[in-house]
Amino acid sequence: MIQKFFETPQYAKVMTKHLTEMISLLFNQNQEFAIACEIKHIKFNPELPSQVKESFQDVVLFVMAGYTFESAVLKDDFFIFEAGFGEENFGSTITVPLLAIKQLFVEETPLLLNLSEPQIIKKPSTKLSMEALLKNPENKKLVKRRKNK
Repeated sequence: MIQKFFETPQYAKVMTKHLTEMISLLFNQNQEFAIACEIKHIKFNPELPSQVKESFQDVVLFVMAGYTFESAVLKDDFFIFEAGFGEENFGSTITVPLLAIKQLFVEETPLLLNLSEPQIIKKPSTKLSMEALLKNPENKKLVKRRKNK
């Protein structure tokens, strides 16, 4: 029963807002922090070397400190930052959907726990919106009238 609650769009919307506000607060306080994220939702640009990527578990911890903290930004529903990986300090820009952030820490203290999944919040496509609109016979008449003008 409780799992269904965590899968609702309402919960996802609240968690997105909470994550945005918490990260913004940490930025405003110039407070370094760490995030635990699901690796399957993260994008790396450029892609990491295979030996680095293969060393990751399902959930990976990123520490926002130094240059990584300075490069970090919130954009739409994503958290984006730059980091170096491996012995060669291979640089990559990491894009994390906010809802892929499962935990947020300051030092050893957890500040936030997120149990939602990134795919919950989806924007309807124009095609699906039009299909829904045209299911109502009254709306079909309006579209026909619009085309005839």
